Amino acid sequence: MSRDWLPRVTVATVIEQSGKFLMVEEDIYGKKILNQPAGHLEHNESLIEAAIRETLEETGWHVQIDHLIEFSQWTSKNSNKHYLRSCFAATALAFDPDQTLDEGIICAKWMTRDEVAQNKERLRSPLVLHHIDHHIKGKRTDIDVFSYYD
Repeated sequence: MSRDWLPRVTVATVIEQSGKFLMVEEDIYGKKILNQPAGHLEHNESLIEAAIRETLEETGWHVQIDHLIEFSQWTSKNSNKHYLRSCFAATALAFDPDQTLDEGIICAKWMTRDEVAQNKERLRSPLVLHHIDHHIKGKRTDIDVFSYYD
């Protein structure tokens, strides 16, 4: 193993409203890919803060984090990069139509679980549908499991 190997720490949110899930369509290397609002942990922020920030930056939605769905490890077959992904359930609070979306984001859209599954070949990773299904089944851990020490 390389001494400089480091996993990428990412966050994602599953936001359900009226039976639909908030998804992000993004342009990745010229392909239209679907994902939950997700991104990388930044310096000096907690995982929960990162999830809230990424959701706003990618969708324009302000959210409240409700609970952790799952903490996952996954290695991308395309890049061979290893990811540690904290996936949270969140509640949509308010939409900001003036929010500029991150570069590469085409749009945010609400989709049913079946619509997401019908686009399986376009999902950013297998974790996208996996985490929606865990959310539907009620998998949850209280967020007080996380501690952040400055």
